[in-house]
Amino acid sequence: MHKFLTLVKIEGKLGLRSLDGVLFGIGMPLGILILISFIAGNQQVAHGNYTFLDSSFSSLLAVGICATAFMGIPLTICDYRDKKILKHYCVTPASPTLILTVQFFVGMLTAVASAVTIIIAATVFLGYQMTGSWLVLIGAYFLVMLSMYSIGMLIASLCPTLKIANLVCTFVYFPMLFLSGAVIPFELFPKSFQTIASVLPLTQGIKLLKSITLNEPIGNPLMIVVLMVTIALICGSLAIKLFRWE
Repeated sequence: MHKFLTLVKIEGKLGLRSLDGVLFGIGMPLGILILISFIAGNQQVAHGNYTFLDSSFSSLLAVGICATAFMGIPLTICDYRDKKILKHYCVTPASPTLILTVQFFVGMLTAVASAVTIIIAATVFLGYQMTGSWLVLIGAYFLVMLSMYSIGMLIASLCPTLKIANLVCTFVYFPMLFLSGAVIPFELFPKSFQTIASVLPLTQGIKLLKSITLNEPIGNPLMIVVLMVTIALICGSLAIKLFRWE
């Protein structure tokens, strides 16, 4: 526990959470929520008994997860690798598991801050009322986070330099963000496009969150849970095993 807290303090001094993380993880989903509420918040979604605001609420919860999982964690670790910070950690009792856990914890703070901002804005100022269970939603939210973070940590462990990590994260982050339904309502996509976008793991995670907030089945929630757990176990284990110190 002492090692964990020490690394967290070091992360704070090194300025792990950049302004870009705050902008894309917190500012952007809040702006999209407000925009959707003004443009089409009360409009009914085609083939659904809910509004675009109802549909977008759960989707925007995942934006903070996406930003920190595919940009924050990988780029931070690879930046430390480039600057030889990880090489110094290598000769200390710090293990790959401990370093990745700290990154998970610090990234989680930004993601949770984003989710809390969306919840307050939607429920207090926009009159949103969720029909599902808040407790189940919280559990599903952290399950999706664990799954997406494990992918981000695997990228962080495999990429040898920050330049390569930037390239890989760009090709992972933007499709996940814009094609999964996180910022653009999934219902607006053509059916053929929805089929293709459903391959993305974040798309399935958002379907799970949406099925809870709308209190109706979207996709196969049980299979999505199994998928999220499987991704977390496989990618998390590989991230620890393949972790590069330099």
